[in-house]
Amino acid sequence: MLKNNPVMKKLVETGEERIGKLAQQLLSNEKFVTAMQTLVSRTLAAKGSLDKSLRTALSAMNLPSTADLEILRSKVEEVERLLGSVEGKVDKLIEAKKP
Repeated sequence: MLKNNPVMKKLVETGEERIGKLAQQLLSNEKFVTAMQTLVSRTLAAKGSLDKSLRTALSAMNLPSTADLEILRSKVEEVERLLGSVEGKVDKLIEAKKP
């Protein structure tokens, strides 16, 4: 109902236009872009420190980290593939021995 209202359409268009202009102004401002780059860089560095601290804490408590679980998952998948291959070969040998 509101989507078909011409006044609402005009408000949305005006809002989109103003937001676009504001975004353009911000992105053309060198200080803003530098501040955003610095913020993102510091955020990533903080995340790296947090991840390292969490891995250390988990290790101290003898608990696996996400990376440990991923390594384990890949090893289990490899064992499953090998087991499937062995099962296939055993089935072929059984079929070959049947009269």
